[in-house]
Amino acid sequence: MKRALISVSDKENLVPFVQKLVSLGFEIVSTGGTKRVLDEAGINTISVEEVTGFPEILDGRVKTLNPYIHAGLLAKRSNPEHLATLKEHHITPIDLVCVNLYPFKETIMKPGVELAEAIENIDIGGPSLLRAASKNYQDVTVVTDKADYDQVIKELSAGEVSQETRFQLAAKAFRLTASYDSLISQYLTKQVGVEDPEKLTLTYDLDEKMRYGENSHQAAWLYRDALPKAFSILAAKQLHGKKLSYNNIKDADEALRAIREFQDQPTVVAMKHMNPCGIGRGKTLEEAWDRAYEADSVSIFGGVIALNRPVDLATAEKMHKIFLEIVIAPGFDPDALEVLAKKKNIRLLELDFDHENEAPRLETVSVMGGILAQEQDVLAEDPTTWQVVTKTTPTAEQLETMLFAWKAVKHTKSNAIVVANNERTLGVGAGQPNRIDSAKIAIKHADPIDERAVLASDAFFPFDDCVQAAGEAGIKAIVQPGGSIRDEDSIKMADKYGIAMVFTGIRHFRH
Repeated sequence: MKRALISVSDKENLVPFVQKLVSLGFEIVSTGGTKRVLDEAGINTISVEEVTGFPEILDGRVKTLNPYIHAGLLAKRSNPEHLATLKEHHITPIDLVCVNLYPFKETIMKPGVELAEAIENIDIGGPSLLRAASKNYQDVTVVTDKADYDQVIKELSAGEVSQETRFQLAAKAFRLTASYDSLISQYLTKQVGVEDPEKLTLTYDLDEKMRYGENSHQAAWLYRDALPKAFSILAAKQLHGKKLSYNNIKDADEALRAIREFQDQPTVVAMKHMNPCGIGRGKTLEEAWDRAYEADSVSIFGGVIALNRPVDLATAEKMHKIFLEIVIAPGFDPDALEVLAKKKNIRLLELDFDHENEAPRLETVSVMGGILAQEQDVLAEDPTTWQVVTKTTPTAEQLETMLFAWKAVKHTKSNAIVVANNERTLGVGAGQPNRIDSAKIAIKHADPIDERAVLASDAFFPFDDCVQAAGEAGIKAIVQPGGSIRDEDSIKMADKYGIAMVFTGIRHFRH
């Protein structure tokens, strides 16, 4: 008779699976709560204590950590010496292990969970069983996922589980234990306050295989953070439209990063190819939309739109007039949703904005041979710390506009220049190899220059040419980080044109 060891936290679909194992000639060894469930279902089980001759101790911390269990898993059936050792010590081989692990992830996701509770939900015996069974996959079938129950039963019913399937299940088990240990590692590292661990362990869960990646010849997959964030494009509820593409997700993520900067009044961010083509704000969402649209009525075509207020009918009717890829908002009024959903392909996403200030995690980017990791750029901007460096002092209105432009340039690809008034962006220059070209692009888009216009630069001016271009265009206020060895040249140029210029002391590169 073959033997199966069953010990699971997730007991969904367990009883039918084990009943089929019994019908196929397996005897069942089980532990604790799993044994109770099987016994109540009328399935005869053998307790682990009967196998080991030793009781569960230390409040269940030690149950299966015993040679009578692990030798039964690790013995090679093709090795006569192994089999002789089993016979000598009266150890029965174990042919199938069905184990899933203590709910550590679910425990640490609970609000206010204490360290002691988290520690008690670190499974020790379960990973040991899985690792042992997986190491000996040529002789042992290891099952960690209820999604695999049917396949295992199907193959057993035909004779035995194939070696190919056992190999695949073993690899899956090691992925599970690696991910499990990664979460424990992340949690404990955070608890002890280590910011730069010598090993960085990250784990993600497959969400879907995508149609393609950045281009149609590139395969792509979407993986979700194992500890999901509430304010994330992956947490949004899609109300209408096709699945999001690889590029859609990247653009939508940028739109969310930008829109969370603007909380105090209705704001609309139009994102195009990872850069804002228009940001508008107003007393109403409709007014904010009008201003975002006016910022660049050409580039907004096919854009990704993020709004920080629920979409109303008036705003929806205006958005409906042009082609948009995605609209993200904290909600949609029923009549607004009806209007926008008339377009088959537009993606409409609803996301809870109450979590927009949740603590961010490290962001990573791949490079050949490794990854870069950094904190997110979520610095709260504080104009009271800014330094006026010119003879002309900015007015209160200019300072308010500078803050708006500064937040906009923060989410524009470097080299980044944004020209804006206190209602909307007027011109955006992004991603140029030199700053003066970005300045020329932004100023050209802003022409004719609004008398309220300010210019924001994400990093310092290496020369005074950007200040000169701003002065010649009629811009009267500039916000920039400062810190160049030629700052004095830029200050003198600003004074020449009567420009009020402030240094923030902080740059916002976005590569």
